[in-house]
Amino acid sequence: MKQRGWRQRHWVLTLLGLLSVLTFLDRLAIAVAAPGIQRELHLQPQAWGWILSAYVLANGLFEMPSGALGDRHGQRGELARIVTWWSGFTALTGWCRGFWQLLSVRFLFGMGAAGAYPNAAGAIARWFPERERARSQGVVWAASRLGGVLAPLLIVPVERYWGWRAVFRILGLAGVAWAAIWYARFRNSPAELPGISREELDEIGAPKPQHAGAIPWCELLKARQLWLLVLAYGCYGCGSWFYFSWFPVWMVHSAHLSLNGVLLASLPFAMGVAGNLAGGELGDWLVLRWGARSALRAIPAVCLTVTAALLCAMATLHGKVATVALSSLGFGMMDLMLPSAWAMCMAIGRQWSGTATGMMNTAGQAGGFLATVSFGYVVHATGSYNAPLFLIAAMVTIAALLFSRVDATQAVRDGPGLNQSEPASC
Repeated sequence: MKQRGWRQRHWVLTLLGLLSVLTFLDRLAIAVAAPGIQRELHLQPQAWGWILSAYVLANGLFEMPSGALGDRHGQRGELARIVTWWSGFTALTGWCRGFWQLLSVRFLFGMGAAGAYPNAAGAIARWFPERERARSQGVVWAASRLGGVLAPLLIVPVERYWGWRAVFRILGLAGVAWAAIWYARFRNSPAELPGISREELDEIGAPKPQHAGAIPWCELLKARQLWLLVLAYGCYGCGSWFYFSWFPVWMVHSAHLSLNGVLLASLPFAMGVAGNLAGGELGDWLVLRWGARSALRAIPAVCLTVTAALLCAMATLHGKVATVALSSLGFGMMDLMLPSAWAMCMAIGRQWSGTATGMMNTAGQAGGFLATVSFGYVVHATGSYNAPLFLIAAMVTIAALLFSRVDATQAVRDGPGLNQSEPASC
């Protein structure tokens, strides 16, 4: 059916987009402010790697439980809880005076933020027809990259005038405001929202099952395609988390950019905005022409192969222009595939999309944790900030190969115990 006019689900997507912007502003704030924090707290590369990875570790550990809670009880309360929690610990980051305080607060921040994207995927699965899901995921992920664009542009001036501690206090207040608006405006089922039209309910389709009792863990854990996707996303996470953690520091040491030059760290995320929007449209378009099986596996495989080549070029070629151009293209190519990867997981997970995407994103965080910690040790051992890029490129290549084997048409099967209070035994 042809879409005309603004729909209530577009307001939902707007709020999810704002959530995604905030997520990446909060996540990248510590990376952008890294030179000042390291200098004031006297932190060496190995210690800094553990601080950056504390968020990733906690986020990965709690992704699946949080996604499952959203599937069982709805994303309205779960996302409000998530954002309130992480905003509190974002603000507390500005209070830290040493390594152990910063490490603990970043771990608790990651614990609270876990499940943001799986629950956003669950909300999209309930509020959007299948033909709009890759496009919707493209908008959410493009918004996250907009947060990456804004992070250096907003944080560097605030840090310069008020110090790095003020950055985290301001971001904490913004998150609390979003949580209040979300809880007041969103409903777990489209039919529960006052004022939604019958026409839009028909466009969205049959209500998705919710509060369905136990999560079918046995069926999820036995799904071969889901495990292929989980492994692929874990390898991809090594590449993405280089940009989320070490990238500004890498630009300073590899391209010899000043603090003002670090503002150029926003350019890869600007390419990510374009890549996600284009990737969402490309995914939906190719699914209509090639089918979900061929389209959703081809896009990640091609994009990540190109990304691996660009990462190797970043480690080999020198100069400010080459650094900025290659890093921007590399991140843009990685993000071009992201809507298809998440649409693939939603297709496999069906009404348990929050849990399935939680499994996938947990793997991404695990890959990010390993890459973030090991980066600091490789730098310490070799004295080079470029050496770790070859290892990251290898992991991204493996991700491309695994994505090329995933079949999104093989969804998780219905299993016993789905409407019972306890999960079925395996």
